[in-house]
Amino acid sequence: MDSPTGGSMEIAVRPALPRDREEIVAIYNHYVASTAATFEVVPATAEARASWFAEHSPLGPHQLWVGTDLRSTVRGWASSSPFRPRAAYSTTVESSVYCRTDSLGMGVGSRLYSALFRALRAYDIERVVAGVTLPNPSSVALHRQFGFRWVGTFTRVGRKFGRYWDVAWFERGARTAPAGATEVESLSRRRRAREREASTPG
Repeated sequence: MDSPTGGSMEIAVRPALPRDREEIVAIYNHYVASTAATFEVVPATAEARASWFAEHSPLGPHQLWVGTDLRSTVRGWASSSPFRPRAAYSTTVESSVYCRTDSLGMGVGSRLYSALFRALRAYDIERVVAGVTLPNPSSVALHRQFGFRWVGTFTRVGRKFGRYWDVAWFERGARTAPAGATEVESLSRRRRAREREASTPG
């Protein structure tokens, strides 16, 4: 997950294309193999994720966005996916955001969420929900930055790496004005200015 208050990186954000699938899966597989951010335990292949990829479209409520650098390398991705399969849940989506480990704290996740939530406002979506495996202060901060509010925590609901994990759940209105990249960068600049002041001899 990305931190909303780290450095910055020049990123182009756009809907995902079929050619991005392998990089998207590679980013995700790091979190599968090395973290409890996802409760998947076996890394996937690009072929195995083909049906998941096909479920997302820039012309509907279930979308997949990527952030690419100047070399067109995918630095992170964000998605909105069905929350539950039953029809009455169709106005709710579950959001996810994952970034390359060497892009964490660079504002990539913030830019992705800004684009995703802006796009979702055009569709019949009432709620966006997100689950965060605890502890993960950076992810919690990112979701709060985008207007999510904590609604509860399921305790010991997943077992991975030989231990049990809690998952905090957050929600936001789909039309809640998202924090833009400019605001995030402003917060980052103010933070760096405070750090410089604190380190300057009096």
